[in-house]
Amino acid sequence: MSAIKQSIAWWCFVPDLMTPETLLRTAVEIGYDAVELVPQQYWQMLKDYDLKIAAMGGHATLTDGMNRRENQARIAQEIRANLDLAVQWGIPNLICFSGNRSGISDSDGAEITAETLRQVAPMAENAGVTLVLELLNSKVDHPDYQCDHTMWGVQVCQMVDSPRVKLLYDIYHMQIMEGDVIRTIQDNHAWFGHYHTAGNPGRHEIDETQELNYAPIMRAIATTGYEGYVAQEFIPLGDPVEGLQQAFDLCNV
Repeated sequence: MSAIKQSIAWWCFVPDLMTPETLLRTAVEIGYDAVELVPQQYWQMLKDYDLKIAAMGGHATLTDGMNRRENQARIAQEIRANLDLAVQWGIPNLICFSGNRSGISDSDGAEITAETLRQVAPMAENAGVTLVLELLNSKVDHPDYQCDHTMWGVQVCQMVDSPRVKLLYDIYHMQIMEGDVIRTIQDNHAWFGHYHTAGNPGRHEIDETQELNYAPIMRAIATTGYEGYVAQEFIPLGDPVEGLQQAFDLCNV
């Protein structure tokens, strides 16, 4: 049995490349444990396929997020409602976003993001659900996004100091911003509550055409004792079923 539980990011495959039924049937046939970021109208369908939902969005929006005090009341309300859904449906993670800098310094942004998370952390602790602040690249995909370096995110988590506030370490995004992926995982895994994959450059299949070597990365994650999910979040150039099978086999350490 693999030490790594694997998930699939819905948006990469449905509706552009696969129907919902095809994706879920493929996930079961290959051996995936879960799918994530699934529109709510399909949650019962996942349950019917005996698949779990690994993560859902915690609040709106990616660009206008936790680093602005004027958003705190709205975000708290949205997270409270989504925690209720997460408990009802057995969803372990809510994905959160710093938002774009929009002129906010990194030090002020970290302080305000931590302040926002401290307000909602007790709710997450009571629900037994983890809030995962996503690390994204600001170089290619998300210009001006503030949580774009691991240590910025770690600093925020340290300031919050809650077992239910961690980082979503997106390997693709952090390869673009920092590299040194395995060492970063080894040194900071205590702060990582969820992982995403994709090939770089291009955010496509995690195969031999790109620079990340996922087999040793997965072994490094497994060695930390990580018990959560690793989600395949690549946009396939080739056959999506073949891409999902290849990725699953590569990460099945």
